Amino acid sequence: MDLLLIGDESEKMIMRYLGRGRMWVGFLNGEPVAVCVATVESPRVIEVKNLAVTADSRRKGLGRKMLRHVESVFPGRTFQLGTGETPSTLRFYNSCGYRYSHRLPDFFRLNYPFPIIEEGVELRDMVYLVKSPESLEITRSDA
Repeated sequence: MDLLLIGDESEKMIMRYLGRGRMWVGFLNGEPVAVCVATVESPRVIEVKNLAVTADSRRKGLGRKMLRHVESVFPGRTFQLGTGETPSTLRFYNSCGYRYSHRLPDFFRLNYPFPIIEEGVELRDMVYLVKSPESLEITRSDA
């Protein structure tokens, strides 16, 4: 749960998707350092609900490896994820091939009992990003 809370600050929100999702945990030297939870939203769409890497293990490619692994488990699918407008998070997902789709206004204010502030930005809207099967193939061939 500690790893999941890095990616989603509310245990209540995590419990809403954890039971219907698949979870992968990444280990480094026998210690869990990364986690990813994804749900099947439709026959064609997979949603990444949570992706987190411990502070000490960031910027080593582990988040990217977790995403690639999950994408490889569901070939030919469209992937989507919702996130806040944290600049480094948006840059990371963009570098992984995810592109802006839409937003859910005031999602964080309406669904969390406390303000969430990351990199000096109070999260308000949930920003949805998508990665199509076509871009998955491009990413794999470039890797």
